[in-house]
Amino acid sequence: MTQPVLVLKDISKVYRLGEEDLYALNQVSLTINEGEFLAVVGPSGCGKSTFLHIASLLDYPTQGIIQIKGMDTMDYTEPERARLRNREIGFIFQQFNLLAKTNAIDNVALPLVYAGDGKKDRERRAREMLEQVGLGDRLSSTPSQLSGGQQQRVAIARALVNQPSLIFADEPTGNLDSRSGEEIKKIIIKLNNEGKTIVMVTHDREIAKIAKRIVALADGRVVSDRPTKWARKTL
Repeated sequence: MTQPVLVLKDISKVYRLGEEDLYALNQVSLTINEGEFLAVVGPSGCGKSTFLHIASLLDYPTQGIIQIKGMDTMDYTEPERARLRNREIGFIFQQFNLLAKTNAIDNVALPLVYAGDGKKDRERRAREMLEQVGLGDRLSSTPSQLSGGQQQRVAIARALVNQPSLIFADEPTGNLDSRSGEEIKKIIIKLNNEGKTIVMVTHDREIAKIAKRIVALADGRVVSDRPTKWARKTL
């Protein structure tokens, strides 16, 4: 039986503009179980980025409850939240967010540095992750020596190196040409098929179709939550 990895209960994020309250998120409640592949979609300004930042503990909600693997995070200090992110959450960003002068293996090993792992173990695990994404021959390459698609594969390897419970992907193909984008989509699908829990945020409905469940936001609210046609065929 699958267990919830991420639970959001009545999450709101409110900004005060003069005498007016602006709701970036408004009473959002979602449960994401182990092995799910969820896409969060909607137009610009709908609350997607706010959702990602709050659900991944990069930002605080104004109200509501966030649970990760049953742990209520609302009273966590920032150092506690950072440790939980490092242990349980992997990130794949549109801009890759790699260190420009650092080679692939050290970019991938960075979360392990923060976790306090030894150098030999860091290098071994980073090498294994890079081999899994097809970059075993580019361990010493810096980002400038890699294509956009290769940089995103390094970023995926970095997201996986700590064996997180949950992976957040923010427009993972947004900066890539169509061929590289297709390669990254295949990798993400493969990861989910292997049991990884993935939450992907995107404005692109075509990319969202690779997910098994699509949640649409509008004006900070969930307006639909449904399985994709592909997922319904596999139920």
